[in-house]
Amino acid sequence: MKQVTIKDVAKAAGVSYSTVSRAMSGSPGISEQTRRRIVRLCEEMNYTANAVARSMVMKSTKLIGLIVTDISNPFMSELAYYIDGQARARGYNIVLCNSLRNLEQERGLFELMISRKVDGVILLPAETESYNTLSALLPRIPTVFLGENLKDAPESYVAVDNYRGAYMGVEYLYRLGHRQILYFGKRRGSSTHQLRSDGYQAACEAYGLTPRCLNNTFTSTSIQYGYQLARQLFAQPMDYTAIFAATDTNALGIIQAAEERGIRIPEDLSLLGFDNIRDGGLPRIGLTTVEQPKKLLASMAVDALLDKIGNELSGYAHRILTPSIVERNSCSKPREE
Repeated sequence: MKQVTIKDVAKAAGVSYSTVSRAMSGSPGISEQTRRRIVRLCEEMNYTANAVARSMVMKSTKLIGLIVTDISNPFMSELAYYIDGQARARGYNIVLCNSLRNLEQERGLFELMISRKVDGVILLPAETESYNTLSALLPRIPTVFLGENLKDAPESYVAVDNYRGAYMGVEYLYRLGHRQILYFGKRRGSSTHQLRSDGYQAACEAYGLTPRCLNNTFTSTSIQYGYQLARQLFAQPMDYTAIFAATDTNALGIIQAAEERGIRIPEDLSLLGFDNIRDGGLPRIGLTTVEQPKKLLASMAVDALLDKIGNELSGYAHRILTPSIVERNSCSKPREE
């Protein structure tokens, strides 16, 4: 079947090509009656505007590149969902890619976004070195880092205060009466995990507690890896009353391992997570957690990027959001011996 072109529509409507183009793009200078007639003809003739051609004329593709580390991670998928919604509400669509925490793959995807002429990129960094490996490419396209605190770097980023969130988590458990709090699942190569660990350490020092950490020995964070680490942990005597998991996915793995060992949460062990993923709120789980406000993070990241897209001289902005504690059923006062 022959593809209908703008020339065919213009001929059928008895108008110029430019009139059809203005009618389709909503440009002024055309009567509402003419606009409706052209739109109706386009629908009847199954005409679809050529997005590539339009982007060359308009100097905009209305596309935003979104590079995440792993879309199978529940936190990432929820955040991507909100970013997509916020972008669509502002007239943009998302091109989604996974770096799989690989710096070389991340750089290749970033170069792909540039070659595909997306208007800008929102990046959830693969590693702490992501900024350095991409620094030569950043001037070529508006970019906002999400979830990464770049401190004094001259690039825009939006992040939650991970240090403060972990500090708040220790304070919460301390107020419940816990004095033996194990920090579970810090992953190497992540500034987010480092900041959370630092916040935990600082709170322990402030409250006179002895820091106790079990690091994530795997390459990424997941329910399965949390489960495997917890199985190793629970094979040893339990000389702590609470676990503060570095992520909710770790916490879900801990719950699975605890059930297998007959450890009751929160009767035998209190469990606090970080992120507030959707599954943590399910009735049988009821995970108390430090919340990252995902919808607000998404909205601020999209707005920051559109500011850069609309104004090349807008500079950069550092936005850090305060987390909060979401109380459910996984934490209680320590059991009396």
